[in-house]
Amino acid sequence: MELIEILGYTGALIVGLVLGLIGGGGSILTVPILVYFLNFSPIAATGYSLFVVGSTSLVGTLRNLRKRNIDFKTALIFAVPSIITVFMVRSLVIPNLPEVLFSIGGFSLTNSLFIMLLFAFIMLLAGWSMIKSKQVNDDFVIKTFDNTHYFAIGTQAIGIGALVGLVGAGGGFLIVPALVLLVKLPIKKAISTSLFIISIQSLVGFLGDLKTLSIDWKFLITFTTISIVGIFIGLALSKKISAKKLKRGFGYFTIFMATYIVYKELF
Repeated sequence: MELIEILGYTGALIVGLVLGLIGGGGSILTVPILVYFLNFSPIAATGYSLFVVGSTSLVGTLRNLRKRNIDFKTALIFAVPSIITVFMVRSLVIPNLPEVLFSIGGFSLTNSLFIMLLFAFIMLLAGWSMIKSKQVNDDFVIKTFDNTHYFAIGTQAIGIGALVGLVGAGGGFLIVPALVLLVKLPIKKAISTSLFIISIQSLVGFLGDLKTLSIDWKFLITFTTISIVGIFIGLALSKKISAKKLKRGFGYFTIFMATYIVYKELF
């Protein structure tokens, strides 16, 4: 096994470690690791990422089921339009993206470049969200939930589903604020519900790739298993380390990685 492969599998452990420590964010590293360390194409990497994200989130969901900390009604309202959107993007949009989207002078925007630049933009949003996030009172309870909120949730779900389908990240940094601000869920319940939504939409989105991607199942299962091991290590460490400081630090690291991707792809 070459050094670059060892670094790639170490990255899988870090993905899980971050997820276990701060409850999100680790999946945003999966695509860069697959592209830059393990030499997968951006389109294949986003598909593989959906499987990794979905599987690791499913582990978190099974853990949360015992605590009865998931709002299934809200999850279904959010998940249905999101799942449909993710599946359509992966099965219809991604396979039919032209190799070159457009050219201006000597510059050509390829589908791979578009996906990586969009991913970098999502990373910037995620990093900024982690840095600026404020502590929400865990006793924050439901006050109002009418048809306006249903419409707003459905609209956001479609938008997030489209992004998840394109870039292969879970979108938890977008889902959690939506559940807290629109549905007024307590923050812990919002995080648990978000993991449930992410696990379903990511794995269903991955199903949309099965007809178009040649899947290396041995590699994918190995990478995912290492990531899941990282989650349990992270969960154990989270009791001893400040999640708030870790989240801010990882936010800055995410912004650095996004900047690196833009530099790498354009220059």
